[in-house]
Amino acid sequence: MGLYLVQHAEAKREEEDPTRSLSDKGWKSLEKVSAFLDGLHIKVVRILHSGKLRAKQTAEKLGEVVESSEGVKETDGLKPLDDPNIWKERLREESGNVMLVGHLPYLSRLSGLLVCGDPDRKVVDFKKGGVVCLERDDEGNWSVVWIIIPQILD
Repeated sequence: MGLYLVQHAEAKREEEDPTRSLSDKGWKSLEKVSAFLDGLHIKVVRILHSGKLRAKQTAEKLGEVVESSEGVKETDGLKPLDDPNIWKERLREESGNVMLVGHLPYLSRLSGLLVCGDPDRKVVDFKKGGVVCLERDDEGNWSVVWIIIPQILD
């Protein structure tokens, strides 16, 4: 099973936009990442986001190039301070690939929990608009397969 963890792209400051929609820089970085992902022909069962506008916009943009049989949907358990055990348990039931679009520190804590068994161990240095691909083997062990960040696509 593949798990794609995505930190939302850069958002506007709250003073500028209380809803924190994506900034121009955020949209540009997503264009680069989307173009790269398009060439990988990624297929997932679903693309899930936290419901915050910046995560929703990021998920919808990636949904244009990532084939998803169930589409893009909001879900619970992906907000910045949510317990990563929520998705650790849900992923045990998943057999198909999933993309989760969320926030820090949540994504860092979830990746640490999956890969090392410790949510406080940093295993990935997430970047806004970046995608981390984790894979679960037949024994249930997770590993980092690849990472793409907008900065290397310049």
